[in-house]
Amino acid sequence: MSGGISLHEARAPDGMRLYAIGDVHGRLDLLRQMHERINDDLARRPPADWRVIHLGDYIDRGPESKGVLDRLIAARDRDPRHVALMGNHDAGFIEFLRDPDAAGLFARFGGEDTARSYGVALDFGSSERFRAGHAALLRAVPADHIAFLLGLELSVSFGDFFFCHAGIRPGVALEKQTPDDLVWIREDFLRWTGLHPKVVVHGHTPSARPELRPNRVNVDTGAFKTGLLTALVLEGDEKSLLFAQDD
Repeated sequence: MSGGISLHEARAPDGMRLYAIGDVHGRLDLLRQMHERINDDLARRPPADWRVIHLGDYIDRGPESKGVLDRLIAARDRDPRHVALMGNHDAGFIEFLRDPDAAGLFARFGGEDTARSYGVALDFGSSERFRAGHAALLRAVPADHIAFLLGLELSVSFGDFFFCHAGIRPGVALEKQTPDDLVWIREDFLRWTGLHPKVVVHGHTPSARPELRPNRVNVDTGAFKTGLLTALVLEGDEKSLLFAQDD
């Protein structure tokens, strides 16, 4: 795509520092550590303004999904400059609560871990036990968690950067991206080597290390499995990384 912008030349808005945090997947310990690192950075060198952008997939696979949502809700309530975007696992949780499917995303990819964090054991051994587990989970999930998940934004843009969970459809204007692509796209986006209208900062596709490409930055470092949670830090034309990791 002609007329795009590269990572090298992309800038954050003047006077604003941006922190974009990759997929958490129930790792409350790493999210807590990352927030502490960000708070320390803000205290040590205060900017005129800031945003902390969480790129989605807060739940499933890791052990403390409920705690992660509690922390994100509290952070946003304290300061709305904490921004939370929708991930495919977050959407899958809402879908499961509305219409339980034993073959859906939530049931197949870590939903049992999420349910366990709410004190509920999901049992797929029989339809009766499955229905009972779903009913118990509905009772266990607080109303503010439902409201938080339903209110997650699909994307946000600051300066020369566009933030979303999964990526964008190449060649489609940013304002015309579909919800499905923003939370699910993978190969068509990842294979694209041309520039986009803005540099896309995303998660969704785990990588052993953060990927900084001319047209995109991937900060999903598979925290639930690797013990490494990554954040991209943007200020002016400077780009750096913060890490939270297992001891």
